[in-house]
Amino acid sequence: MRVEVLETELTALDADLVAVGLCEGDSLPAALADAPGAADVSGEAEKLSSLFPVAPPRILVAGLGKREELDAERLRVAAALVAKEAGRREATSLAWLLPESADAAAAAEGLVTGTILGAYRFDSFKSGDPDKPAPPRLDSLTLLAPAELAATAEAARIAAEAQNRARDLQSTPANFATPAFLAARAEEIAAGHDAVSVEVLGREEIVAKKMGGLVAVSQGSVEEPRLIALRYAGGGSGATLGMVGKGVTFDTGGISLKPGAGMQEMKYDMSGAAAVLEAVAAIAELGLAIDLVAVVPATENMPSGSAIKPGDVITQYNGKTVEVNNTDAEGRLILADALAYAIELGAERVVDLATLTGAVVIALGSTYAAVLGNDEALAGEVERAGTVTGELIWRLPLHPEYKKLMKGTFADLSNLAAKREAGTATAASFLEEFVGETPWAHVDIAGTAWDVGRAYTGKDASGYGVRLLVELARRFAHD
Repeated sequence: MRVEVLETELTALDADLVAVGLCEGDSLPAALADAPGAADVSGEAEKLSSLFPVAPPRILVAGLGKREELDAERLRVAAALVAKEAGRREATSLAWLLPESADAAAAAEGLVTGTILGAYRFDSFKSGDPDKPAPPRLDSLTLLAPAELAATAEAARIAAEAQNRARDLQSTPANFATPAFLAARAEEIAAGHDAVSVEVLGREEIVAKKMGGLVAVSQGSVEEPRLIALRYAGGGSGATLGMVGKGVTFDTGGISLKPGAGMQEMKYDMSGAAAVLEAVAAIAELGLAIDLVAVVPATENMPSGSAIKPGDVITQYNGKTVEVNNTDAEGRLILADALAYAIELGAERVVDLATLTGAVVIALGSTYAAVLGNDEALAGEVERAGTVTGELIWRLPLHPEYKKLMKGTFADLSNLAAKREAGTATAASFLEEFVGETPWAHVDIAGTAWDVGRAYTGKDASGYGVRLLVELARRFAHD
């Protein structure tokens, strides 16, 4: 979407639809005070009202609620609602009058992000009516705002469009979005940015490197696994940041088969990988001054005669042995190899994103993702980044007792605790065995990757984590 910032009069705008925000108790701009429909407008949050002035021709008033509660998140929601209404009206251009706010930059980010995310639709696999043109898309946004906000608006555009690309990856069916498909996207990212390089390992190389977790999970599928490693050389004086994203492109549960109801949603089990890939693309486009290593272990988890069996013992990349007591606890097996590999590649602090446990959905629903880690400072930065982007994070604890639950009987570790308790924490405790002393934070996004229900994400793929990772990299970037 084209985004521009203009300093001009409201009545001089040339857009299909113009949006004006209104807080409860506030008055409309003087130019609109006497427009037909002005008496019926409301500042109630999430309520839209239409005005019919002579110029500009179509005005939408978006209620913003109480002024003291106005923040970037409230504006993301309002902008998404306006974008959806623009779609219903078949508008291709939209303008927003920047509301008065204590933080103009945050307000601009909220409007740009909400508009781009709210205008998203995934219809790549719909044939449509050959006798009718495709419905128009909203393709331009103008902010009536001070010129100094142009850079903020552009950064928001880059991050939001990256999030939409992650949503595309999530939504693409698993017979198309295979491990090779994710690898091809990584290669495309590297080809588009001089500062990005990529390494892709196939099955033979993964076996040769003794990545026992990725080998074990992938061996039941005819789809070849991929181990994807992206490097971004942005320079700067800070520590190298590592990002790891779980890339199970379809998860049946393996021999420990999942229930059939809702299994189609398991194409989303690569949501962490999608977020990491597109965050790297956005970070490179922004040119952030940071060095970055991103690792994505990509595979299907399928049942077959060659699939790993409950009770099998494998050896992970760092040499630790694991009893695979449930083949549906596969994400931690591939992440274990990827975390150790990212550190070997030079990551000095690591964040992983994964749709890892159903337990986090029970604990936090789809409002918060969970963060657990071995480093207070890193976990705190992840939380603060999520507060800025609206991708909310809640800290859950690690404790030596959780680690004891992950000890194996016949091997060093078990991939599933014998007791059905603290499932998110025990999964993270398992991952902690593979990072050593490197600062590490694990973000469990099983509840936030899809079916969130916010105005700007809807109930399908959310792209959660892209803007979070971009903001985290921005916070760590140093010239």
